Amino acid sequence: MKAASIVTLKKELQHLSKEDLLQLCLRLGRFKKENKELLTYLLFLAHDEDEYVESIKTHLDEYFNTMNTDSYFYMKKTIRKILRQIRTFSRYSNTKTTEVELLLYFCQRLNELKPNIHRNRTLDNLYQRQLIAIDKKIKTFHEDLQYDYDQILEELK
Repeated sequence: MKAASIVTLKKELQHLSKEDLLQLCLRLGRFKKENKELLTYLLFLAHDEDEYVESIKTHLDEYFNTMNTDSYFYMKKTIRKILRQIRTFSRYSNTKTTEVELLLYFCQRLNELKPNIHRNRTLDNLYQRQLIAIDKKIKTFHEDLQYDYDQILEELK
């Protein structure tokens, strides 16, 4: 089955009643975890972006605190999982600064890890790639925001 375009879906949704829309949303939420997470964000967290970012940081702290640091192999697996989570959560938000704040926090936490990630080439390369990605995203912001985020980015480099 081929999925319809967003424009087609929008036109069709405009013709549905409020009850039908409610049933469709609930049915979407049943099938995939990401759909439920997006609905949760839109209904409860979208009005306060700062609270959303703080809740994600708390969630990420749990991952970092439970990370197995016995070997770099296990660290890599957990770090990649955290990065996937950041990308997923930042897609929900329409605010560009959310992803940058989360990635900056991620890099700060990586620097605090023991054993040091910079002794492992793969983890160090992952860290450097994140810094480059953050820098590219910052370039699209307003000058005042660029300056603020550049200060934080320079500390990480």
